[in-house]
Parts: sequence; C-alpha cells; structure tokens
Amino acid sequence: MISMNEERAVEQVIADIRKHAPDAEIVVVDSSTDRTPEIAEQAGARVVRQYPPQGYGKAMEIALRSGRGDVIITLDCDNTYPASQIPVLAKMVRDDGWDVVDASRLKRKPAAMPWANYLGNRLFATIASVLFQRRLTDLHSGMRAYRKTMIDELDFLAKGAALPVELLLLPIKLGYRVTTHFIEYFDRTGTSTMNPIDTCKWTLWRIWRVANGTHVRKTA
Repeated sequence: MISMNEERAVEQVIADIRKHAPDAEIVVVDSSTDRTPEIAEQAGARVVRQYPPQGYGKAMEIALRSGRGDVIITLDCDNTYPASQIPVLAKMVRDDGWDVVDASRLKRKPAAMPWANYLGNRLFATIASVLFQRRLTDLHSGMRAYRKTMIDELDFLAKGAALPVELLLLPIKLGYRVTTHFIEYFDRTGTSTMNPIDTCKWTLWRIWRVANGTHVRKTA
C-alpha cells in the first residue's frame, strides 16, 4: 500500500487485510505528515518511510520491489477496495497461472465514483483497448495481483503519476498472461490527494510510451 495522510482509514484497511489474508505480509510505503505510519505499525504493517515525498510512482516501485512473497497485491489505503478479494486474486496468480490480475472497478459505473472520473477512466481504457487490441476496462485500478518474478523482470518507469497504467500495459506488451477480475468499489475515507490534470497527462504519455516503445524483459 502507498499512503499519504490516511490516518482515518489505514487501521481499518489493515484489519480487513488481516481478517481475509491473515498470513499476508503488509507493506506500507508512507509519505505522511500525520499519524498514518505510527497507526500502520501498531496495526502490524511493515512501514517504509518515503519522506520527503518522492511521488506516487517511486513509492509504488519501493512497495512492489520490497514484497517478499511470490504474489504481490496492491491495495489503496483509503478503504475503497474489498480486502475480501485478496485470496481470490492470489489464487488466480498462484494456482491459475496468471501473471497479472487487474481488479477492475468498471464492470459498470460504481456509485462511489464521480461521473467525471468514470468517463475519464472509460476514455483511457477505450484508447488502450484499441492500441493493444484487447478489451481493457480499468487502467488505474489501485488493486492488482502481480507475480513477483514478473515484477522483478519488468523495466518500468517509476517516475511520475499513473504508474498502474504502465504496470498493466507493459506486461501485455511483453506477452505475460494478464486477465481481469471485476470487484466492488466503495466510498473513500479521507480526502484524495490525486492531481487530476497531472494524472491525465501521465496516463496518455504512459499509453503512448508502451504502445510505441521497444520493450524487453530485464532477465531471460
């Protein structure tokens, strides 16, 4: 998980993870100025401090590279994603052979998602679907399962916003096994720190970068 001033939600999110995946290692990369890191540690998470903040992408890279398990599952720290789906996603990677499972929020419009966000997500997904010649629904989901060996092989660009876009499209480009699992999406606890203009700019750039770039795996 990546956190910045999520003291209202982090304890409940960690409790939900413990309830549904009691053996999971919980890593929180934190750039907060409030009590989020202290609360997360008290709740049993391993906290990696990124302060002063270096951006979402760098924090996500630290989280992905720091996980010790064979399956890495990302989860936003704002109580919007269902921790109950963690065992389902892990099984799809570990037992069913998928390298990436995208937990898509967009089987239909979620009540918790504003129309502007929904339409923007749909537009970006449509563009990527055309360019990558497959149906994609949610480029920005904060909940995904990745095979750890694949993460170790990927040479992705951590700098900047909208890293989940590249972490979905790059495996597709390189021929990894990628699928979608639809989930519910809930109202967030706390205030979003996302910059929508910056996110849109980086989303379009990442789609173009992967679609038009020549990418290779870091290892054979």
